[in-house]
Parts: sequence; C-alpha cells; structure tokens
Amino acid sequence: MSLSPYALILKIRHFLYDKGIIKTRTAETFTISVGNITVGGTGKTPHTEMLLRMLQDEMRTGVLSRGYKRKGKGFAFVATDSGATRFGDEPVQIKRKFPKTVVAVDKSRLHGIQMIEAMQADRRPQVIILDDAFQYRRLRPSVSILLIDWNRPLNRDRLLPFGRLRDLPSRLSAADIVIVTKCPPYITEQEAADWTEEAGIKDCGKNIYFTSIEYSRPEPVFPEADQRYAYSPRLIMFSGIADDRPMRQYLSEDYEVLMSLKYPDHHRYSRSDIKDISSVSKANPTALVLTTEKDAQRIMERKDIPSELKNKLFYLPIKVNFLFDGQKDRFREQLLASRDTYII
Repeated sequence: MSLSPYALILKIRHFLYDKGIIKTRTAETFTISVGNITVGGTGKTPHTEMLLRMLQDEMRTGVLSRGYKRKGKGFAFVATDSGATRFGDEPVQIKRKFPKTVVAVDKSRLHGIQMIEAMQADRRPQVIILDDAFQYRRLRPSVSILLIDWNRPLNRDRLLPFGRLRDLPSRLSAADIVIVTKCPPYITEQEAADWTEEAGIKDCGKNIYFTSIEYSRPEPVFPEADQRYAYSPRLIMFSGIADDRPMRQYLSEDYEVLMSLKYPDHHRYSRSDIKDISSVSKANPTALVLTTEKDAQRIMERKDIPSELKNKLFYLPIKVNFLFDGQKDRFREQLLASRDTYII
C-alpha cells in the first residue's frame, strides 16, 4: 500500500528523531506537554488550565505556548494586560485567569524554555506546561499528555488533507498519558472501556483518563454589561474556534438560539464582523449575545464595539472534569510521581 506524500514526510521526520540523527534535548525544569494528533478542537487550553488548578498549590507554575496566529515575534512574557493580537488569545486568557503563573510565548519551545530557566531562582517555575507541543520533537518533555476527542477516535480518521489527523496515529506510543476528551457526561465506566476497544487503544499500554466539558454561567466581556441579559431565554452566538458543536448543543438545551455566526479558528475580528454582529443584535434587542472565552480575549481589544453591544455581550466559561471516581487523584499522583523521579 502506497503512502501519501504527507504520511511519507511524517515517517521520515519521526525516523530521523527516533534514530537520533536529529537531536532531541530535555529541559532542566520538569515539563508537561499537552497536545493532540487531530487538528484543533480537542480541548488543549481547558486541560492546560486544569493542570494549573491541580498543581499551583504544589509548585510554581509556568506555561509556554507558541502563541498561534499572534502578530508578535520571538520570545515574550505575557502580562495580564497583554493583548491577544500580539501574544495570542490562549496565552492571554491563561495569564488573566492565573496571574501568578509565568506565561510566555515562543515559536521555538527550546529557546522559550531556556529563557524561562534564566529567570531568578525564586521566580522560576518548578513546572512548565508546554501547550500544543506533541509534534515539537526538538524538546522531549518529562511527561507527554495526548488528548483524543471522544467524537473523533484516531482509527476513524485520516491524515490531512483527507481527514483531520496532523500526525501518524502510531505516534500515540510516544505519549505517557492519554485523556479522552469531550466525553458525554453520563457515560458509565463500561461504556468508556468499550470505547477504548472500538477506538483501538485499549491495549496501548498507557494510563487512559476520561474528561467532560463543564460550562459555567455567562460572564460579561466588558464591565459595563447589563447582567440582566444573562437571564434572557434567547441568544445570538458567535465563535471563532475549531469545534463549537459542544457549546451549541449545551446552549440549545436552555436557550432559544436565534442565530449562530461561525468564524475560522483564532479569527481576528474585523470592523465588518463587528457590524454584522451588532446588526443581528439590534434586530433582536432582548437577546443575549454570547461568545467563547477565547473569542472574548480578541473582542476585548477592539475599540469599535458599540455601547449597545457591550451591554449584552457575554462569554461562556469552560472547564473540564474527570468523569470517574478516583481518576483525578490517580492522574495527579502520576504527575507528582513523575516530577519526584525526574532526572535529566
């Protein structure tokens, strides 16, 4: 069976790293990579935030991201007042939610790690989470976490451009931990076990965990928003994320979704986009206007948001939870054990 050009390139690339022809380095600091094999939409950001909540009381935390689609270049530390255009929406969101965490961006994770490790010892993170670094092989993490979408098992997908796989499914072997994300919240442990068998990962030799999405009450994007809109039974939704289906499904259970405006992933909103959203909002004066937490980071930067839209513009907070009793504790224990035994 012949390989596609993309599959051949991937096989050659991984062969060069596996054989040591292209060198891989490790960091002095304990590092956790969070990544996927599928293009977008597996929940990397909420799982990174879950790790921060879990570890921030144990050690000083850091996050290193490439800052996807940011305009800035090179290495930079992210501040709570940094803009999403220059630093990327995900790093800015994380810094605003976890102000004590060191958040930095750099296309080269290796260079980024070196810059973070050059910080003063009393401020330097004791753990650095590498966002979307599963394909970055120049740096070998202490622990590699692979996210797989419950709705998109690897054995039912194909490599780009015919499917949504950005890497070879066999690369699952490089992960230390597998998390099946976006699971239905009420599945049983037997249903989860059946899923692993159908997905072909039951005997992969990895610890497999299951998480589901939890949405919270809508929060205002701007401080001048009128909280009464949060209780409106009707809403207009807009988003620029890879997969908005879980959010739309959740909202449709409690709201009458009048319109859903879909934009590309990490979309940079233009004046025309704001006019379109405002126009729909004006046509439905009592409706809540709702977006995602990541989109809110980009919207906050715009200076041309009409006051009428600011009054009713909210975002939907998101986090992830482990599904089954004991999984959270076992996951945490596995991470801490890896940290305690980490040797370069």
